[in-house]
Amino acid sequence: MFMVPPEAPLLQRVWQAAAFSCSLLLFCGGTVQAQGPSRGLSEQERQRLYQELSVETSTLQHQAGVLRKVVKLVRPAVVHIEVDPGGRKNRHLDETGSGVIIKEGNDHYILTNRHLVRYADPNEITIALSDGREIQPDKVWADAGTDVAIMHVKGKRLVAARIGDSAKTEIGDYIIAIGSPFGLNHSVTHGIVSAKGRRDLELATDGVEYQDFLQIDASINPGNSGGPLVNLRGEVVGINTAIASTSGRNEGIGFTIPINMVMAIARQLIAHGAVERGFLGVSLDSRFGAAAAADLGLESPQGARVKAVTFDSAAAKAELQEGDVILRFDQIWIESDLHLINQVSLTQVGNPVPLLVYRDGKTVQLMVTVGKRP
Repeated sequence: MFMVPPEAPLLQRVWQAAAFSCSLLLFCGGTVQAQGPSRGLSEQERQRLYQELSVETSTLQHQAGVLRKVVKLVRPAVVHIEVDPGGRKNRHLDETGSGVIIKEGNDHYILTNRHLVRYADPNEITIALSDGREIQPDKVWADAGTDVAIMHVKGKRLVAARIGDSAKTEIGDYIIAIGSPFGLNHSVTHGIVSAKGRRDLELATDGVEYQDFLQIDASINPGNSGGPLVNLRGEVVGINTAIASTSGRNEGIGFTIPINMVMAIARQLIAHGAVERGFLGVSLDSRFGAAAAADLGLESPQGARVKAVTFDSAAAKAELQEGDVILRFDQIWIESDLHLINQVSLTQVGNPVPLLVYRDGKTVQLMVTVGKRP
């Protein structure tokens, strides 16, 4: 499990007590009124309260039934992963973590985090299924840029999870995390999506270059790495990766790789054994913000400003110019330079993509054929 250092610029102090109270009231659908001085209840009053509770908790029990169904569907697809480095020295890795079984074509694979298996050979990885069986992968692929890993596995009666669409996941959506915190296999926690598009986290020593994390408040701890984040339709919408912590334990801030990014990487790894990333050939202004946007006449600080265009690159052929602000890439509104880098890197090389550019006070439509990153 990656941990975000407390001094990371993203993190702010969070008034968690207020958030918890709010979420509890929303979930229970009401408020709790203070009672007067304590006194004994008559039998008639006790029976009346039991009847009121029966009526008032029916909605809550129905909601809890939804959660039970989701867990019943997804839990058999979640695995516990143990890594034995074979006595090798000078290797710093999490020895236990989680993963989720998926199906691509006719084969089964396990999605997890690269930082869990990055130094291990297939025969050094043990995968415990929900029914207690143990298997080992025969192939392992990993991508350092996103911290995604995928393992090919064989076995009977393997249960695959259903993949969702993380682009449809919104802040405030209710979610469930399943994994093995501290080796406690198949533990279930719940919460909401707290934020989207977290892209400037400082993760471990080797870093993760391409970031677009969902932030969640579901409790995750060391050992949850690689486990699935699931929506109320029972679909996997992310792979849990990191926590923000001053103590090394859960403090209510966790980070998840969106499943759309995970699957884009995983499919390339399966097909080619490596990831081929898209490339425009521009240098971007990382300091472009609200003041600079206002100076240019933009109503909001959106987009990524071009500082320079590489000769004979995809950007040059599309006639992008220094000073252009790329507002939209392939129908996706761009929030920042890091957001644009992520979108381009996940685009298939050779694909023609429409651009909306802000130039000299006007918007310009361009078309770029994405190149291959050197």
